[in-house]
Amino acid sequence: MSMAAAQRSQSVTDHTEFWLTPASYLLPAHFPVSAWLTHASFASWIMDVLRPAAVAELGTHYGFSAFAFAEAAKRLRTGTTIYAMDSWEGDDHAGFYSEEVYDYVKSVVDAEYRESITLVRGWFSETRSQFDEASVDLLHIDGRHAYEDVLTDYHEWRSTVRDGGVILFHDIAERGGGFGVWQLWDEIAEPGRSFTFEHGHGLGVLAVGEISSEPLRALFGADDATAARIREDFVRLGDVVHHRAWLDSLPGELDRLNALAHERAILVNELTAADAGHKEYIDSLRSSTSWRVTAPLRALGRLRPRGE
Repeated sequence: MSMAAAQRSQSVTDHTEFWLTPASYLLPAHFPVSAWLTHASFASWIMDVLRPAAVAELGTHYGFSAFAFAEAAKRLRTGTTIYAMDSWEGDDHAGFYSEEVYDYVKSVVDAEYRESITLVRGWFSETRSQFDEASVDLLHIDGRHAYEDVLTDYHEWRSTVRDGGVILFHDIAERGGGFGVWQLWDEIAEPGRSFTFEHGHGLGVLAVGEISSEPLRALFGADDATAARIREDFVRLGDVVHHRAWLDSLPGELDRLNALAHERAILVNELTAADAGHKEYIDSLRSSTSWRVTAPLRALGRLRPRGE
């Protein structure tokens, strides 16, 4: 090993903030609606330290996490292929949705990530046969969230991850509404081989086999004080991404508000015109001969006692 390489290796373990690399500050290019927004910075960091050849994602929905992996891969030049898998029909947790969701994801992939993202449509148990054993470096499990469902996904797909790879579990902090990822995480998370983020609905990071990456060893072996700092920094970085997503949504929100204002203006004009027409009709009625002729009858009706 050269002196420069030795110094780089040493700096990884000696640097007190090894998790704050240039990759940690990368921002995604697309911000569709997602519960995964605040984990984008960690996604970029792990893409940098793991340098995966293949990422498999179980549960893509609007595509934010897949886009985050792909954008990091593009800017870090890792040459990664991301297999984004989903039925694109929805479920009882994400809700059921139309074909527009898949069409949106495909449009982004076709426009910007055609070389890195492969969309795999179908049920996870059906698409598992398309992947060889130990063919994936990073597995992201974010499909159905009931305990039995995530347990099945884990058992069926764990063997696709190579020795030294990593599995991510989203929603490990959600304990209500039928969510059971937390239960599986409590069963499989091991000290020195896992790391837990509580923000952004929770993200579990699990090592598979021997941990060959120095930064990952430092992450999994972090003491309580260091782990707290790591979590605090990624919460802060996640807030930046969340704020950027909010800013990105403003043009669309303004368009929506302008459209509502336009519709309201049209409705007001229609009501105003209708009211003017109504008044004109009343005025013409009151000036008519029949209105004058029947005036005594209307007066007599007003004089009659009530109840008669």
